[in-house]
Amino acid sequence: MLTIYGVYRSRASRNIWLAEELGIPFRQVPVIQHYRTVPTGMLHTQSPEFLKINPNGLIPSIDDDGLVLHESLAINLYLARKHGGPVAGATVAEEGQIAMWSLWAATGVEPHAINVLYHRMGNPNGVKDPKIADAAVEALKGPFAVLDKALTKSGWLVGDRFTVADLNAAEIVRYAQPAPELFEAAPRVKAWLAACQARPAFKKMWAARDAEPA
Repeated sequence: MLTIYGVYRSRASRNIWLAEELGIPFRQVPVIQHYRTVPTGMLHTQSPEFLKINPNGLIPSIDDDGLVLHESLAINLYLARKHGGPVAGATVAEEGQIAMWSLWAATGVEPHAINVLYHRMGNPNGVKDPKIADAAVEALKGPFAVLDKALTKSGWLVGDRFTVADLNAAEIVRYAQPAPELFEAAPRVKAWLAACQARPAFKKMWAARDAEPA
């Protein structure tokens, strides 16, 4: 049995979405970020019990029949590789492209997209700063243009189908949704993200996320 540690309102959403896409039975163990309001008796990222699983004190982590992994995108690459199907790479070349786009999103998009989210929607660690948000939007114009061009051929990142590369990247790009001007300037990105979020597995994950206390 696959066990996913983390709440829906965390990067664990990436792993839960993929598990739903793959039809993998899983058990979710709610672990909340320690800096949030922690309900009495709930595990958080600095709980001794959780630190035995992930000494980094971060979510998500998984335990897949004894194999413990951390880092949400690495977990998704592993699960896709293990379970196969159309979301996985069909060739070594596709696996390379999937890894490339996942790392591109993590390094080139996420740091700025998080600042858009925090400083336009709300920052759990401080007050909103419009200057930080505006600088992040400016920094994302280049990556959004790159992504828009990459989607020209088929509307997907790898091959002509939805893969884990799309899932990983979409879960990062969505942080920038409080900046609609980025999506208006990159219409293929806008359409691609809408297509990703229209998938039944995403909708199931998102409904559970919405039902979870903020």
